[in-house]
Amino acid sequence: GTFVMGMGEKFDQSAGRELAVGSFAVMPTGTRHFAWTKGETIVQLHGVGPWGLTYVNPADDPRKKPSE
Repeated sequence: GTFVMGMGEKFDQSAGRELAVGSFAVMPTGTRHFAWTKGETIVQLHGVGPWGLTYVNPADDPRKKPSE
């Protein structure tokens, strides 16, 4: 598959850049970004804790959606 990342406050598919297999991205704390995949994709995340996810639009947070 393909992993695509973009920087900014809002999802903008035209601003995304595909990351080649084996590549990586480094971002300072608080960097606003978005990502998506094309096809079945394995993504490995590393970080020095503590860390978490903050959704720019809280309505996008799947943890706050009712379970089906």
